[in-house]
Amino acid sequence: MITHPVRPRPSGFTLLELVIAIGLLTVLVGMVFGTARTSLALGNTIVETQHEEMLHQAFFDLLHQRFSSLPGNARFDLKAQDSSAQHLSDLTLQNVPLSFTWGGQARIAKAVQLSTVKRRSGYLDVVLRYYEDEILPDSASTFGKSDSASQKPFAEIVLLSDVAYFEWRVLDGRSMEWSYDWDQQGRLPLQLELTLAIGAKGEEIRQVFWLPPKQNPEVFMRQLMQPGNATPPPGVEIPPPDSK
Repeated sequence: MITHPVRPRPSGFTLLELVIAIGLLTVLVGMVFGTARTSLALGNTIVETQHEEMLHQAFFDLLHQRFSSLPGNARFDLKAQDSSAQHLSDLTLQNVPLSFTWGGQARIAKAVQLSTVKRRSGYLDVVLRYYEDEILPDSASTFGKSDSASQKPFAEIVLLSDVAYFEWRVLDGRSMEWSYDWDQQGRLPLQLELTLAIGAKGEEIRQVFWLPPKQNPEVFMRQLMQPGNATPPPGVEIPPPDSK
């Protein structure tokens, strides 16, 4: 009986095995990179959303702080006009001097204006403007000038962009009626309501601001200086007359 020697099987992989292994590795690498791309995009979306929410909250906090700290002699003026399906508005605050640094120089703004500006895209920008002089009619800085609107702001800051709509309403504390504008000198509205939406699919946001009633300091001083006013208001001390 003749026996043939058994040839050992060569070690290594065949071409078919290599092709299958490379294919599986390619699929696995593709799945890993796809998952990483999806996670990165989701993380960026979350960061952008949180950043936008922080900007919006900072905007509302600024308005709450500004309205709650208005002095009694502040002038409040609101003008609104319809522009297609949007409202364009200019809200002006005067007699609220603000000192800050702009361009490396100390500046003082006697009037600030919160305006909506329509862009070519159809959306609105909410712009805060600072004026060196008073700009409302019948002010000392506008006396004798035919057009107070010709004054230019020395600084502008875009607070919100891509706003779909931005609408104010004011509540008259005497008549308890709402309106879209306000030009009553010597009086402030009792309440402000702001309705806005940002972006094409942005949800409607509604904020209410109270303007606490405060005494006009100019009227207070006139009453204090009137003859016969021997009883000062609470918290005010009148020095005794000098004895000779």
